[in-house]
Amino acid sequence: MKTILESTISVAYHSFGRTICAGAILLIGSGAPAQNLFVSTVTSIIKITPGGVESTFASGLNQPHGLAFNSAGNLFAASLDGTGTIYEFTPGGVRSTFASGVGSPTGLAFNSAGNLFEADHNGNIFEFTPGGVESTFASGLNQPQGLAFDSAGDLFVAGGNQSGYIYEYTTGGVKSTFNNAADNPIGLAFNSAGILFQADANGNSIYEFTTGGVRSTFASGLSAPGGLAFNSAGNLFEVELTGNSVNEFTPGGAKSTVASGLSSPGWIALQAVPEPSALGLLAVGVTSLLMRRRHHTKSS
Repeated sequence: MKTILESTISVAYHSFGRTICAGAILLIGSGAPAQNLFVSTVTSIIKITPGGVESTFASGLNQPHGLAFNSAGNLFAASLDGTGTIYEFTPGGVRSTFASGVGSPTGLAFNSAGNLFEADHNGNIFEFTPGGVESTFASGLNQPQGLAFDSAGDLFVAGGNQSGYIYEYTTGGVKSTFNNAADNPIGLAFNSAGILFQADANGNSIYEFTTGGVRSTFASGLSAPGGLAFNSAGNLFEVELTGNSVNEFTPGGAKSTVASGLSSPGWIALQAVPEPSALGLLAVGVTSLLMRRRHHTKSS
């Protein structure tokens, strides 16, 4: 049985010619979607489009740190301002308080179940259900910072300047040391192959780790790298804490500057840009062709 989309394509193909359908099929099967980039600065969150256009997404904040998107496209931001607040922003920028009084929140990450995990400078990792119910996932750490989940659902935690460790927690909360050779690990991010990348602010480098924990240098000579994030094309974005910029690296390591002159940037997150639906594209195309045919008929 044909789906509605297949039937629509079939009708359009036989009734209105091949051009519109070929274009629609090409769009349906297109590659990775474009993604907007969000960067936290000392008092605001900056939005950068795939074309490089910068705008202020949120302002009037106080030391926003970790950024993370949920599956609904809402942005969550940890505020390291003494109030222990985690804010939630709709795609349109409307702000609400998701949680407060949690200590000194830094890194944020969502697991596959949609629960939010928050690294707290006070030494804890808190877990929040989508409804905001809080529980303690781990404690006794020393200023944890960046968080990242691997494909198995294990949580990786950057120990920060006080420890230099990267810890791994199973879904059940069992802790182990993944690596202890870092200087000041901050941002963490996994690529699609399951390789962990770590920004080392004191070492001015980005390291990558095999699944077994073997480290190699991906990039060096940076200016205190902080937040990390991969886009859907596999490129790595990196915030330079003292360089006041955002860099992009191809999988091969080629570097380019995405933004510069920012005000104390720290953390980063990427959100897919909504694509127009295939049916909507077909409707626009078919309507355009009908109008052209009508105009041609009147002219004749």
